[in-house]
This record gives sequence, C-alpha cells and structure tokens, in this order.
Amino acid sequence: MNVTDFEVKAPGGGTARLADHAGKVLLVVNVASKCGFTPQYAGLEALHRRFADQGFAVLGFPCNQFAGQEPGDAQEIATFCTTSYDVTFPVFAKIDVNGPGADPLYAHLKASAPGMLGTRSIKWNFTKFLIDRSGRVVRRYAPTVKPEAIARDIEALL
Repeated sequence: MNVTDFEVKAPGGGTARLADHAGKVLLVVNVASKCGFTPQYAGLEALHRRFADQGFAVLGFPCNQFAGQEPGDAQEIATFCTTSYDVTFPVFAKIDVNGPGADPLYAHLKASAPGMLGTRSIKWNFTKFLIDRSGRVVRRYAPTVKPEAIARDIEALL
C-alpha cells in the first residue's frame, strides 16, 4: 500500500480519498490549534503556496491526543486555520494518531518511517511525513523541525 491508497475522514463527515492527491509530493502533518508548535501553520502554508504549482500539497490532520491541544470541532478548527493562518491546504477531520483507535493512514506512516530508536508512536503534534510522487513515505520529521527546513527535501522530490 501507499499513502494515496487510503481514505480519510472528511471534516464535514464522510470520507475523502487521498487518491485525489496521487502524483503529488505530500507533507502529512498532525496539527493542533493550541500547541506550542501551532505557529508552524504559517510555515506549512508557505510551503504549500510555494510548491503547489509544482505538484506539492500539505495535508493537515487535527489531533487532540496530546494534552488536549485540539479541542475544537470541525467548524472551529476550520475557522481557526483560515482566520489565524490563512490556511489553504486541506485540513481533514480530527483523528487519533496513536493507540488502538489510530487512523489507518497513521498506522501506515508510522510503520513506514519509525521515529528515533525505531519507535512507532507519534510523540507530539506537528510530526511531519514527507511522501514522494508515487505515494511512498520518504522521511519523518520531529515536531521541532520547522517547515522551512524541509524545503530542500521537497525540492529534491519535485
């Protein structure tokens, strides 16, 4: 399987097909509106706008598993993203990234690109996964890695 084989929860209910992003380089990120890393939304949006015309997209997945840092519902999250950071990249429905209820996409991402010392769990919000045009996970980035630091890796895949 590759990333574009998955269906994910749409913010308004139902599902969205990641196949709609087939052939693009993707940066998949678990996001939150009340996290110390939340200002990374600005950098993620800058990457999205900078490379979108070359076949790149950021995909955001809100998660409330880390200290309750994403308490809002789909509408509150959407409003926050657009009014606070002018986000234009897709932000999907809130999901779990760890534990027995982890979204299947995240189970795949974690298995494909384990973290430090081979750990599979996501340690915090704003963990990032870079996906190549064929849907393969290329690299995992810690939450502390700023989006602008990933630009060269994105360019290499474009």
